[in-house]
Amino acid sequence: MIRPLSLILFALPISAAAQDEIVITGTGLDAPPGEAALATVEIDRTRITESASGRIEDVLRDAAGIAQFRRADSRSSHPTAQGLTLRGLGGNASSRALLLLDGVPQADPFGGWVAFPAYLPERLARVRVTRGGGSGYHGAGALAGTVELFSASADSLGPFALRAGYGSRDAIDLVATAGTTLGQGEVTAAAQFARGDGFVPIVADDRGSADRAAPYRQASVMLRGVVPLADAVELQAGLTGFRDERERGTAFTPVDSRGVDASVRLVGRDAWRWAVTGWLQHRDFATGFASVNATRTLASPTLDQQVPAMGQGLRIEIEPPLGTGITLRAGGDLRGVSGRTAELYSFVAGSATRRRSAGGTSTTAGLFFDLSIVRGPWTLTAGGRVDRWAIRDGRLFEAPIAGGPALTDTHFADRTGWEASGRVGAALRADAGVTLRAAAYRGWRLPTLNELYRPFRAGPDATAANALLAPERVQGIEVGADLAPGGGVTVAATAFLNRLDAAIGNVTLGSGPGSFPGVGFVAAGGAYRVRQNLDAIDSRGIEVDARWESGRWGGGLSWSYVDARVRARGAAAALDGRRPAQTAPHQLSAHLGYRHRGLNIAATTRYVAAQFEDDLNARALADAWTIDAVIRVPLGAGIAIEARGENLTDTQIETGISGTGVVERAAPRTLWFAVTYRPD
Repeated sequence: MIRPLSLILFALPISAAAQDEIVITGTGLDAPPGEAALATVEIDRTRITESASGRIEDVLRDAAGIAQFRRADSRSSHPTAQGLTLRGLGGNASSRALLLLDGVPQADPFGGWVAFPAYLPERLARVRVTRGGGSGYHGAGALAGTVELFSASADSLGPFALRAGYGSRDAIDLVATAGTTLGQGEVTAAAQFARGDGFVPIVADDRGSADRAAPYRQASVMLRGVVPLADAVELQAGLTGFRDERERGTAFTPVDSRGVDASVRLVGRDAWRWAVTGWLQHRDFATGFASVNATRTLASPTLDQQVPAMGQGLRIEIEPPLGTGITLRAGGDLRGVSGRTAELYSFVAGSATRRRSAGGTSTTAGLFFDLSIVRGPWTLTAGGRVDRWAIRDGRLFEAPIAGGPALTDTHFADRTGWEASGRVGAALRADAGVTLRAAAYRGWRLPTLNELYRPFRAGPDATAANALLAPERVQGIEVGADLAPGGGVTVAATAFLNRLDAAIGNVTLGSGPGSFPGVGFVAAGGAYRVRQNLDAIDSRGIEVDARWESGRWGGGLSWSYVDARVRARGAAAALDGRRPAQTAPHQLSAHLGYRHRGLNIAATTRYVAAQFEDDLNARALADAWTIDAVIRVPLGAGIAIEARGENLTDTQIETGISGTGVVERAAPRTLWFAVTYRPD
């Protein structure tokens, strides 16, 4: 794959050089004007590079309401807890928000979680967050919203930049970015290597001799090229790869995740505008799980998993010339994923006695349209899509390792169905600096292969898969106002109401000690759960975003309030009226920065309210305030030094509580010193 990509990048610009000057953009089709009716937030490159942690999941927290299933970042959290959601539509670690990089879906093809170490913030130009579901032309799956990452150009990254940082707990962070023009095209590249000895995830009062630090070792690379093929046609090709190794703080809990993505996009910007995007994803995920005795003096293996997965997709978009004030985008897309988990389980005296294989394939094919009309002070938007989905080749096989007949050999029936989704909205420019807006939407999400087929463990708790899960469907309305009173101040406020029908949740059906279907033995203090479709999650709330820029100073504030409640009957009736697990009612992010002649000083404070660890709302995680800071001082000749501090007050950020009351925390205070170099 690398050889053909190299030919495209280096041969095509030579032939293009003889033409008249052509301007390339490196982006897809412009966002339709109708997006003025939606609740959107943009994070610019300056803020992206001011992150004290240098982690993209930290950058995204500038838009309050974005949440992972757990509060820890990708240095200590388990990768399967790294799903993205918004507006309180949580309770499950799979992403209910659609994450895109240059128009390409990024969620893991098997599990729906996000490999955050693959996304170096310095390689990005900006981030756009659209809250609310129903996105048509981006693809299916945007229940809670859409998060778009845009790659930086050669002008932003070039000619090259280097950063070497050393931090607490013997941590190292090395970053290199580069960009250059070739003929009338450009090539950009980025790489990162990070490692650290890590911290002990279990809090001091609860840990025992079995608990130890959780080290990490991560690397990512990116190569992207943009070349003109004609006066109004450009080719964009990208290749990314990552490796993510972690441990979860006890023996027998290694994590090894790796992946490679390749994408190609053709964009035409003549009278007829169009784009064709194709992509491939490959993932290899391996992990182990352990149980720890009551005194936390001994860890024992409980599960060993290996999960290879593949994803591929194609999208075609067309915008015909319809005249001033009218924009129509129509097209179709196809996405397929496949994967299978291979597991060793039922350990006796430290050795597995059984093996399990489970997995399948799923495909989604859809047609979509998006119409925007601008007439005077009014902007109207209407869009929709129809999808045909299929879940096929599902199988669960279990057998003794020593040989003998299979314990389970189930071939699940293939399933297919149709889903319709859409969004309508209107924005009125009521006065100079005042825009009123409203929107309504419907979206849906197909269960991931992980939810259908893979059981998992979190501490002593075990959750069984469910091959009969139905798609989730969301309906929502929102009203808001965007204000620009002057003085560099902008304010956006939105009130929303959502209902997520058939929400997939982890429902508690028993407790250990004992053996349970689909997971095996659950120790004392552990909960046995099964993934099930709940009746619904009702979510309502308010979002406020403010920005201020005045010369060398700038700041921002983002606040989200959400009241989310589960609606459930039958086996899940005990959950009715409770909050979804890991869903905080309040989130706040605020920052203030000063920039002048290379000097950069930025401080960020964030707050997350108390939330519940579990579906029964029996284990409460305390609220947490944190403060981060970055100081970058230029020394001349392109050299600068910087000091960064994460969680400066060393707040204990609780991320999990076991059934026996053992508390796990996110990163403690972390200090960094770095040297950067970029030629003047």
